[in-house]
Amino acid sequence: MTQRSRIFSKLAGTSKLACAALLASRLVSASTVTGTVELTGNSGHAQASRESLTDIVVWLQPVQNTPLRAPEAQHAQLLQKDKMFHPHVLAITVGSVVDFPNVDPIFHNAFSNYDGQLFDVGLYPPGTSRTVHFYRAGIVRVFCNIHPSMSAVIVVLSTPFFTKVRRDGKFDIPDVPPGVYELHVFDERATERMDAESILTVEVDRPQITAEPIRISEAGYVRPPHKNKYGLDYPASSADLDTYSGPPR
Repeated sequence: MTQRSRIFSKLAGTSKLACAALLASRLVSASTVTGTVELTGNSGHAQASRESLTDIVVWLQPVQNTPLRAPEAQHAQLLQKDKMFHPHVLAITVGSVVDFPNVDPIFHNAFSNYDGQLFDVGLYPPGTSRTVHFYRAGIVRVFCNIHPSMSAVIVVLSTPFFTKVRRDGKFDIPDVPPGVYELHVFDERATERMDAESILTVEVDRPQITAEPIRISEAGYVRPPHKNKYGLDYPASSADLDTYSGPPR
């Protein structure tokens, strides 16, 4: 081997070692933030409590000049089936698109006329779908203009560090870089303003971080009534209405 070849071989080996070291440092610097959500004031029914927990979204918002990588846009789905939206609560990143497939044998609609983002996909038949692009962070409450019992919530986030709580009340947010974060929570049934306030500050400085337990009261929660997309009350027959008579005259 010539001297020049030996030099290039040595440089290549050094480059590989440097890449390996860089990769290792990134793996070490990424942390997992874990925690637990406890509900109080729920109906007391175990099944209801578990379902409430799985509709809760938690996320980390960086503070104190902690750098934040731009979250990747997603392509998600909010299914309309059995006169329900599935899932009831969907968490996505800013810039994502959401499909609204209708697999019921009846017409459906999806709209939001307050909070997060305004949209209306119109009336569409069974076996078809509509798509909405969500371009800013916020809480988007979704309804069907035909069936007043149908509702959903889309939580649009400007951070990639989020998750939904599991049925056992625990959550894990992986791959969080070192820094200082505010831990936020959204619970539709919370009697406090959990969606507008940070619960606690989390400093990520080691591979595994366990946040303090989060206690949320759902005492006295009653699902608030809502108007249709025209700001009017639903007709008395709406709960069983499978067709659409058009906008009010």
